[in-house]
Amino acid sequence: MTSPNLAGSMQDWVKGLLPDLLGVEFTDVAPDKVIARLAVRKDLCTLGDNLHGGAIMAFADTLGAVAAILNMPQGARTTTIESKTNFIRGAPLGTRVIGEAVPVHKGRTTVVCQTSIRSEEGKLVALVTQTQLVISPKGV
Repeated sequence: MTSPNLAGSMQDWVKGLLPDLLGVEFTDVAPDKVIARLAVRKDLCTLGDNLHGGAIMAFADTLGAVAAILNMPQGARTTTIESKTNFIRGAPLGTRVIGEAVPVHKGRTTVVCQTSIRSEEGKLVALVTQTQLVISPKGV
């Protein structure tokens, strides 16, 4: 089940941070799936007018972190400890990409998410697997 209200809350939560600067737009946010869009703007592109790999990785890292947060104990924090990206095809200037992060492991100390970045036509742009460390709140 997805929650537009949770998506709005996440949008507010990242206000003024890197995901806001990138233009990440959360559309569906739930513990089992986080979906967002990103417009491919000139300032996010390479010299060849394709979405920069660093922008793709930052987009995926954001979605994976949100998915991890939604699957951790209340008060816990997270940080990315490993990320692997397979770049499949370019995303040209003027288009949008859709990211979908799905937790594939929800452990006590780590959460592993797989994020697919696709064109609006559904073509795979990148596949990212990341591990998020679960940092327990003090006293737990």
